[in-house]
Amino acid sequence: MGATILTSLATEILIPVAAVVGIAFALVQWLLVSRVKLTPEKPGSSKDGVSDYLIEEEEGLNEHNVVVKCAEIQNAISEGATSFLVTEYQYVGIFMVAFAVLIFLFLGSVEGFSTKAQPCTYSKDKYCKPALANAGFSTVSFLLGAITSLVSGFLGMKIATYANARTTLEARKGVGKAFITAFRSGAVMGFLLAANGLLVLYIAINLFKLYYGDDWEGLFESITGYGLGGSSMALFGRVGGGIYTKAADVGADLVGKVERNIPEDDPRNPAVIADNVGDNVGDIAGMGSDLFGSYAESSCAALVVASISSFGVNHDFTAMCYPLLISSIGIIVCLITTLFATDFFEIKAVKEIEPALKNQLIISTALMTVGIAIISWIALPSSFTIFNFGKQKAVKNWELFFCVAIGLWAGLVIGFVTEYYTSNAYSPVQDVADSCRTGAATNVIFGLALGYKSVIIPIFAIAISIFVSFSLAAMYGIAVAALGMLSTIATGLAIDAYGPISDNAGGIAEMAGMSHRIRERTDALDAAGNTTAAIGKGFAIGSAALVSLALFGAFVSRAAISTVDVLTPKVFIGLIVGAMLPYWFSAMTMKSVGSAALKMVEEVRRQFNTIPGIMDGSAKPDYATCVKISTDASIKEMIPPGALVMLTPLIVGIFFGVETLSGVLAGSLVSGVQIAISASNTGGAWDNAKKYIEAGASDHARSLGPKGSDPHKAAVIGDTIGDPLKDTSGPSLNILIKLMAVESLVFAPFFATHGGLLFKIF
Repeated sequence: MGATILTSLATEILIPVAAVVGIAFALVQWLLVSRVKLTPEKPGSSKDGVSDYLIEEEEGLNEHNVVVKCAEIQNAISEGATSFLVTEYQYVGIFMVAFAVLIFLFLGSVEGFSTKAQPCTYSKDKYCKPALANAGFSTVSFLLGAITSLVSGFLGMKIATYANARTTLEARKGVGKAFITAFRSGAVMGFLLAANGLLVLYIAINLFKLYYGDDWEGLFESITGYGLGGSSMALFGRVGGGIYTKAADVGADLVGKVERNIPEDDPRNPAVIADNVGDNVGDIAGMGSDLFGSYAESSCAALVVASISSFGVNHDFTAMCYPLLISSIGIIVCLITTLFATDFFEIKAVKEIEPALKNQLIISTALMTVGIAIISWIALPSSFTIFNFGKQKAVKNWELFFCVAIGLWAGLVIGFVTEYYTSNAYSPVQDVADSCRTGAATNVIFGLALGYKSVIIPIFAIAISIFVSFSLAAMYGIAVAALGMLSTIATGLAIDAYGPISDNAGGIAEMAGMSHRIRERTDALDAAGNTTAAIGKGFAIGSAALVSLALFGAFVSRAAISTVDVLTPKVFIGLIVGAMLPYWFSAMTMKSVGSAALKMVEEVRRQFNTIPGIMDGSAKPDYATCVKISTDASIKEMIPPGALVMLTPLIVGIFFGVETLSGVLAGSLVSGVQIAISASNTGGAWDNAKKYIEAGASDHARSLGPKGSDPHKAAVIGDTIGDPLKDTSGPSLNILIKLMAVESLVFAPFFATHGGLLFKIF
């Protein structure tokens, strides 16, 4: 077997140090962003005696008024986002406590709440801690994961609303300065989330070890609650935030752009503040919780499988912590990568923005490959065994390196394919824009076809990574491949958060009445952010597929199912029902957005019709009512889809047993991934087709424009249909497939003992 080069002591130091470095780096970036002041500066005042040249000086705008206005708008957006999240977290908090009680009762009842030691699940000759202890610790780790997820989302939203107006003000000095402010703010969120997730998990493992001692099987089984907590909060954050943002967006677009012919983010539009708040609660808080959930689950899946492999049996702490060491190296790699965007190279022109963001992905992936090779060499024995459905499979350390690396590179492939199908620099989106010549119907047909086609290569990439990693290291291989895809999560999140921050910056520029040249700069930042947001969603969906398969493997092992046979009716009915669930879930979320948008459209129309002076700018619209409509609708509407996902595994496991549940999990994974990719890419393509026409950067684009032309109106309709697809249903589906799998794993002991009531009766 051989020993690892890295000692246990070095591992115990390296992991928390990497996490603390990540948090420190985030704080440094935040301090740099906070140097941009939201108070008017005295003319000519500058540290080096040379004042930065502002466009406003030449345009003759009053600088003092602009800054004050930006600060006011930022304050309104921040207040709206905070009040929504506080309201949402109150509801989610009740659910969290109720579900924690459920976990304790279900898992405690496995051995009738006995406090006696039990024979271990996988090594019957040894004794492990009682099921009651497992229930208690699973409940604690569930609450830890849930709280970390909520905090991650909240901090992300706070940072984004802090940075949006600062990005707008920096855009007066040039596109490079604005880019750095937006990107640094994204990096604050990325590093805080990656480092917090790692640190909390590492501390939890060490605290639990004080009780569990040598019973690593029980210890890491109870840690799976951490992933369940993270993902269940992400579900509500994603669905609630997604409904909020799209209700406001659809309402603002349909009445403002199509009916009243006023530009996007025009301060005369009553839904404009709600729309900008939505970017922060949906795309930032929701995305943060979502990726944190993926990270927590892939770590938990890998740790559970490792605990019953030679790492766990021989109590090799360094090898056991291999998943955490990958994440630790990831934080250091992302830190170096971020400096390439903010410090090593300066952006001087609009056309350099998108390449700079893409280079972040390429640099982090290349550096991470080297990092994984080093960790695989020093943290793993040269050969070891991995648990593979009842047998132990001999594996070499270089084989695990390939598993992680293939996950990492598959993520990059999915990212670039997504970009090809959603960026208006390439022919697919340009074809969609061209189809707007003949109206909205052809635009919708072309957009749907693009979405379906964009599924092909990502699915092959996921299939190849699954085949290679499973062949090399069984289910553990798939779990670490998912971790590989998420190892550069800090950079991925920085790029993701950059998009909504730039979007808000553009909105603030428009509302503050800044010059059209500044709006052009923020639009360029936003267009690049739109494409990178689509890349981020591709990553999230790809990693969700691998994570949920790894969790599925751990569940099948824990529930003592020897084979999942599709030909048995029990499994097949599960399979076909599971494949239906993503459609049911999408129907719920789409309808929720539709009904919330309906209320919003009616309110915006009412204000335009009844408040005289809105259109000529002499009266202010009532923004607060629109914010309230979005908040109330999303809180009410997020409960049914959430209940569907959380209750399905419980109902199936209790009444139909573990075989049917394994079918449900497989079915939902297979159909959910396809719908998620096509929905996200269709929506992204429609959005960028509209932006392509609006920007008018090429002869082709100009022939379709300008804003307000018939092709442009057709593009706006396509974009509006795509909004709930790309920002509500699509991204929420990856949580559905992960969450059902991790929930089944946590409750597996209960289902294996007491499940399948209906089949026992008949």
